[in-house]
Amino acid sequence: MKRTYTKYLDNNFYSATTENVARSLLGKVLVHETTEGVTAGRIVEVEAYLSRGDAACHAARGQTMRNAPMFGPAGTVYVYLIYGIHYCFNVVTGQIGEGEAVLIRALEPLLGLQTMFKRRGTDNLKKLASGPGNLCRAMGINLTHNGHDLRCPPLYIADDNFQATEIVTTTRIGISSAADLPLRFYLAHNPYISRK
Repeated sequence: MKRTYTKYLDNNFYSATTENVARSLLGKVLVHETTEGVTAGRIVEVEAYLSRGDAACHAARGQTMRNAPMFGPAGTVYVYLIYGIHYCFNVVTGQIGEGEAVLIRALEPLLGLQTMFKRRGTDNLKKLASGPGNLCRAMGINLTHNGHDLRCPPLYIADDNFQATEIVTTTRIGISSAADLPLRFYLAHNPYISRK
């Protein structure tokens, strides 16, 4: 299969601090090559989760079977299931054993729209990959991707030289613990974010 995006993010990108990786992921392209076709979307909204002083982080109480991929090397995938129905896709950051990650909250769909529409059962472009669960369903991401190295196909993050000009920083969404930490970042004025 011919690569749609060929400029993968490298080790240096993922070795920065979690907050810096989170900001730097904005504007990058998440790509998934499957038998159904290639889907891709620009990352427009993220949340950082830290191993220290962040009670909302899955690693706050230590390593478990569920969150074990979060303690792996930076640049790998951590997927978890919420409410028994929605998958959430995270990029592991930090040092091995540290337990930090960036939750990808929303994408601006770029490629494979018909495949995404079919997976989601909707033709609403703005809501297609807006919100972590919708994003995973549209992109065909599930628990089988836990621990996958994002520096290689079929699931990877690429750089197409898009320049994020204005980034908004806010508190995170849908959590009760550590809800005051300013660790949510999104592209200003982008219509595909999950919530203003």
